[in-house]
Amino acid sequence: MLSFIPLNQKIDEGYCSKVAAHYNELQECGLAARNQSRIFYLRNFNNWIKSVLIGEYLDNVKQKNKHNITVLDLGCGKGGDLLKWKKGQISKLVCVDMADISVEQCTKRYIDMKNRCYSNEHLFAADFIRADCTKELLTEKYHDPDIVFDICSCQFVYHYSFETFQQADTMLKNACERLRPGGYFIGTTPNAFELIKRLETSETSSFGNELYSVTFQKKGEYPLFGCQYDFSLEGVVNVPEFLVYFPLFEEMAKKHKMKLVLKKTFAEFFKEKVQNSEHKMLLKKMKSLEQYPSAENKGNPAFNQQDYVHAEDYLKNPQARLPLGTLSKSEWEATSIYLVFAFEKLL
Repeated sequence: MLSFIPLNQKIDEGYCSKVAAHYNELQECGLAARNQSRIFYLRNFNNWIKSVLIGEYLDNVKQKNKHNITVLDLGCGKGGDLLKWKKGQISKLVCVDMADISVEQCTKRYIDMKNRCYSNEHLFAADFIRADCTKELLTEKYHDPDIVFDICSCQFVYHYSFETFQQADTMLKNACERLRPGGYFIGTTPNAFELIKRLETSETSSFGNELYSVTFQKKGEYPLFGCQYDFSLEGVVNVPEFLVYFPLFEEMAKKHKMKLVLKKTFAEFFKEKVQNSEHKMLLKKMKSLEQYPSAENKGNPAFNQQDYVHAEDYLKNPQARLPLGTLSKSEWEATSIYLVFAFEKLL
C-alpha cells in the first residue's frame, strides 16, 4: 500500500552533504584496477546503454536541423560521459555535480582531453558548476545567464532527489527549465517496480547476490517520497538511495511541460538496440559482454559455473555460434534493476 508523505515534511539538510562527502572520498580508480574488477563487464554494459541512449537523442536533435548542440550534464560525476559528448560533436557542455572533487576531476579530464586534441580537431566548450541540484536553482549559477539546452542528461542520479517532493521538483526544474521546445531530458534510474518485486519475494528486507545488495528499512510500506533503501555494488558505492515511483515522476514532469517519449528497462532497451549493427559493433568495441566460454576461466578458483547456466543452456541450441557474448547471472541481476527514460519539451 502506498502512503503519501506530506509536502511540508522537514528536509534532512545533512543527507545531500553526506552523499557529496561520500563521492568526495571515493578514490579515482586506474584503468588497470577497473579491468580487474568483478563488475568490469557490468560497468561496460551500463556504459553502452548510456552511449546508445545519448547517441540516439543527439541524432534526434540533429534531425531537427539543429547542429550547434548545447547539453546540460546533471550529476556529471568525474566526467565519465565527456567522450560521448565529444563523439556527438556538440558545441557546448555544462557539467554540474554536488561533489567538489567530482567537479575538479571532471574539469581535469576535460582539460586533458583538450590538450590531446589536434589543432584542427573540434572540441566543445565547457563550463563546470558545483551545486546541489535538488536544492539550488541553476539559473542563478550559469556562466551564461541566457543559456538554453537541447539535451539534459541525468545518468544514475535523479533518484537521489526523491527524498522529498521539494527536492525532486527542484531537480526536475533544473533539468527542464532551460530546455528548448523539442529538447530532451534523458537518463537512467533504478526501476522502483523491479526493486519492490524483488523485495516482496525475499524472506527478509534485503535482496541481491555476491555483486550487489539492496536493503530496505521496512517491507510493505512504500511512501511516494523518502522511501529509502541502501544499495551497494562491489567496489563502487554504498549510500542511501530513494525509490522513484515512475507514474508520479511522469506526472510531475508535466508541470514542466515535459512529455514522456521513452521508458524501457535495460533488458528491453538492450534487446531492441542490439538489433542495430552499429550498436552491436559498439557493444564489442566497449567490451560490454564477456566472451563465453573463455580460456581465462578454466582453472580460475574464483570462477562460478552456476553464474553461466543460462549460457550453457543457450549452447544446447544447434544454431548457437561460439563464442557467446554474455554477462554473468549475477551481473544480469544487478543491471536489470534499471531503466532508461526520455522526456521531450513541449512547444
